[in-house]
Amino acid sequence: MSTVLDTTRAQAFAEQALGIVNNGCLSLMLSIGHRTGLFDTMATLPPSTSDRIAAAAGLNERYVREWLGAMVTGRLVEYDPSARTYWLPKEHALSLTRAAGPDNLAELAQVVAMLGQVETPIVDAFRKGGGVGYSAFERFHALMAESSRTTLEATLMTRTLPLVPGLADRLESGIDVLDVGCGEGVAIRMMAARFPRSRFVGVDLSGEAIAAARAETEAARLTNARFEARDAATYSAPAAFDFITAFDAIHDQAAPRRVLRMIREALRPGGVFLMVDIAASTRLEGNLANPLAPFLFTVSTMHCMTVSLAQAGEGLGACWGEEKARELLAEAGFTSVEVSKLEGDPLNAYYVCRP
Repeated sequence: MSTVLDTTRAQAFAEQALGIVNNGCLSLMLSIGHRTGLFDTMATLPPSTSDRIAAAAGLNERYVREWLGAMVTGRLVEYDPSARTYWLPKEHALSLTRAAGPDNLAELAQVVAMLGQVETPIVDAFRKGGGVGYSAFERFHALMAESSRTTLEATLMTRTLPLVPGLADRLESGIDVLDVGCGEGVAIRMMAARFPRSRFVGVDLSGEAIAAARAETEAARLTNARFEARDAATYSAPAAFDFITAFDAIHDQAAPRRVLRMIREALRPGGVFLMVDIAASTRLEGNLANPLAPFLFTVSTMHCMTVSLAQAGEGLGACWGEEKARELLAEAGFTSVEVSKLEGDPLNAYYVCRP
């Protein structure tokens, strides 16, 4: 370690830090562009004035014009000063519009805005310990439902379920399925609609999410799905299910080991557990090449880890990693664990687990 100040390195890092601040602000603008539909609107327009863009999106022009200032100076939108027109290049639209599906990074940027709302209680937790509970996270379940819907529509039927050989045929014939940490029930509704002979149960700690799940399921007139608001660690249904899923839910649990044991005990002979969880390494150095790692550790610090610690839980965090996941799955009684990655879902690893 050198004690001599490298001024060139210091200047380069200052520029890097300034870029981080600028990009953090642009994340908020991406979130606004997604929520207001501005990116979707601009993708359909030729080079247009702020008045035309605002009118097409049904928004206030003054706010749209200021937002466009951030987009132009951030190099996301192109600008013609002579005509005072703005244009979203098609190449940029591929990463910023709802038509992009799972590749829509503007949708992902909403997480940054949500986490900013809990910065003060997170800072308090740094000083005092403990955690910040689910109730502090405004729009959390709505964001997770939107994200789940985007990913699942692209992958569930065509890529995820086929990871388990013969599963689709069994679902067609009729089996019992449990989804742990079901949130607003997006995965269950998709499966219940596709496989009407099977029976589906969703369990989630949040009463708000379960109420939304029930309302959506009733609106869809699905009679083969039901939901329970309860802690998965206290759920008990020995040998009651043929197929159990958990979509990005296990690492948030206060008692993940107890939940995994419950899942193992709830499987019938020949049953399968599909765990979808964050693709990461338990070893910090194993994440250095992961382009999503800073995002994942931030989300973990400000949500996944803290909601578990708020319940006096283990606080695994989003980056508990494959090595730790395999350890806990083996501890719970799973003797066969196959891990896959899916095109269209860079965030997750897919664990097919059998006792």
